Amino acid sequence: MENKKKPISRSVIVLGFVSFFTDISSEMIYPLLPVFLISVIGADPTTLGLIEGVAESVASVFKLISGLWTDRMSVRKPLIVFGYSLSSLARPLIGLCTSWGQILGLRFIDRMGKGFRTTPRDALVSDVTPENERGRAYGFHRAMDHWGAVTGPLISSALMLGLGLKIQNVFLLASIPAALAVFTLVFFLKEKRKDISKAGENKKDSPKKTKISLSAEWAKFPFSLKGFFAAVFVFYLGQSSDAFLLLRLKDVGVPESYLPALWALLHIIKATTSQYFGNLSDRLGHQKMIVFGWIYYAFIYLGFAYISSSSIQVLLFLIYGVYYGLVEAPEKALISKIAPPAMSGGAFGFYHLIVGVSSLPASLLFGWIWSRFGASAAFSFGAAVSIIALLMLPKLKSQN
Repeated sequence: MENKKKPISRSVIVLGFVSFFTDISSEMIYPLLPVFLISVIGADPTTLGLIEGVAESVASVFKLISGLWTDRMSVRKPLIVFGYSLSSLARPLIGLCTSWGQILGLRFIDRMGKGFRTTPRDALVSDVTPENERGRAYGFHRAMDHWGAVTGPLISSALMLGLGLKIQNVFLLASIPAALAVFTLVFFLKEKRKDISKAGENKKDSPKKTKISLSAEWAKFPFSLKGFFAAVFVFYLGQSSDAFLLLRLKDVGVPESYLPALWALLHIIKATTSQYFGNLSDRLGHQKMIVFGWIYYAFIYLGFAYISSSSIQVLLFLIYGVYYGLVEAPEKALISKIAPPAMSGGAFGFYHLIVGVSSLPASLLFGWIWSRFGASAAFSFGAAVSIIALLMLPKLKSQN
């Protein structure tokens, strides 16, 4: 007799809708931001790389901080609410900016909020989901996130093409779905208090401490998890901001007015593949899915590097979305399996820190290579680094 899966936890569903509304707000802005920076503000690709790199690095630092805090708190919701609220207040104000420095400041605050919310949210999903269904749970959450990213650009396109609004006005209207996200989170997310005095199987694993030592926390992780983090760091050194993909499309002649719609189509593919491959990874193995995803990424970047046809570039841009489906949920599910249960917040925190810290040099280097040697050289660099990271992956086993 076939075992039926239990319904996804109510908390995961609520967090999915929160991410849905948040990404509507975020993606009303993000696909237009490169054009706004370069065409309206007068910045260049290097400046774009600086802003995106700093933004993601800031987010990663606060993801680690919130991860270590959340393991020492009886509830995770307060940090999640604070993070979403901070981003919701800052993000739409980009519409009032007149210089790239102002945009950098608001992106800093926006990503700080992302840092405060992301790790406690990921840990909460792990808390309420059985180990053998976490790929499915994270896949659902990522799918909702991406469906929001589908809706946001479509709204932007409708506002610009249908109503003739300027980019700045679209940015300001992004405050509406942001407010809906915070409302949903505050009034619908319920969480049971945990007994942190009994967390962990022994004193060494207990998160109840008065001081936080990063080196001590790091030392407790299994060696295989540290090896995975090392490979992740190298891989993401070659993954620049997706803003450069939009710039690449513009570079080969795709009209600016098409970019929000293409961004929405990209996220439709992300959403559908996240749910599918999240479920599949629970059966085939999370690491196998990650390996295939990193190889897939390398081939897509080589296509961006050496194919000049605008129609094929658009096709590559769209199927690039499959890469996210292959790796996003499996990476998180894998970490939740091999990290000690009482240290899941810290493990996710270090993961996000490593991804984010690599983002600044990755985007800066990618932008510099693009400006100095051209787009082909920049995308070739990203493909080569992903293969190096693939060779570094250790064999991982569950510690739970």
